[in-house]
Amino acid sequence: MSRTSRPDFLIIGAPKAGTTALHAALAQHPDVFVTDPKEPKYWLCDDAPPPHWSGPGDRHSQQEWIWRSDDYAALFDGASDHQVRGESTPFYLWSRGAHRRIAEALPRVRLIAVVRDPVDRAYSNWMHLWSDGLETESDFVTAFSRQQQRIEAGYAPFWRYRDLGLYGEQLAHLYRYLDPRQVLVMRYRDLVDDPAAAVDRACRHLGIREGLVASIPRDNARAFAQPGWRTRTFGPVVRAGAAAGQFVEPRVWRRVSAPLVARLSDGAARRPRLDPDVRADLITLFADDVRLLSQLTGEDFSDWLSPVSRGSYDERAAAATA
Repeated sequence: MSRTSRPDFLIIGAPKAGTTALHAALAQHPDVFVTDPKEPKYWLCDDAPPPHWSGPGDRHSQQEWIWRSDDYAALFDGASDHQVRGESTPFYLWSRGAHRRIAEALPRVRLIAVVRDPVDRAYSNWMHLWSDGLETESDFVTAFSRQQQRIEAGYAPFWRYRDLGLYGEQLAHLYRYLDPRQVLVMRYRDLVDDPAAAVDRACRHLGIREGLVASIPRDNARAFAQPGWRTRTFGPVVRAGAAAGQFVEPRVWRRVSAPLVARLSDGAARRPRLDPDVRADLITLFADDVRLLSQLTGEDFSDWLSPVSRGSYDERAAAATA
């Protein structure tokens, strides 16, 4: 790819850790060009179509994957010569194959990995799929426990509630291919607590001007769908529609599905806090990886080992401004 058709930076992860908000914030910067769509997923592929994932909505979603090199290069055609070019696919951090492909094709690329308390991240991941009508399990712990079963059934990466939060393992593998100095590891809490400083830190990493973006757009959170007659009635309809949606252009199903997904929630239900006992049990599955992440980055992540949940983006933002 020529200079004008390749990314200078990638926001590589993690899913449900604020990558959409950071992408939107950087899009406001005059020295930055970001792609549309936000998540091309090109480096998950190997110049071949994506796997034929089989989870609810997966085959519809994978129609949006950009896997041809010419199509990927065209995403950067609108960039000006002075702008750094980037895209944001949060599954790159998880994908071992993406690490190799990125290092081989983009040896000087700058990477940004946004990480979030792994239990809170997993809970938000489940909440996203449940509130979209795609997740069939109304109980988070049950859904979490079904990861291996779903992997064996061919579900897409977004269903890996545990694996997507193993940032230590992911970074250790990534550092085998790229210099750690090319990778900025940011915390989700920094995006919420001090967004201007967080964006400036990203700008320093990218070598562009600071102080030009003062805020970060709100997170792409879903309205909570309270389990009950709405989810029992409209959930199967959404999943059936998503399966049929693989045979039409993605924007068609997205337009048709919007009112159905909206019916899953009455708009008044609030996202429930994760029970501290449940969180305490789950955090043991991440404890070793949290320690590895601290070792790799030189930053203390031991606060993630607390049984207290830090809540949603809106809850944290409200607390930060209180």
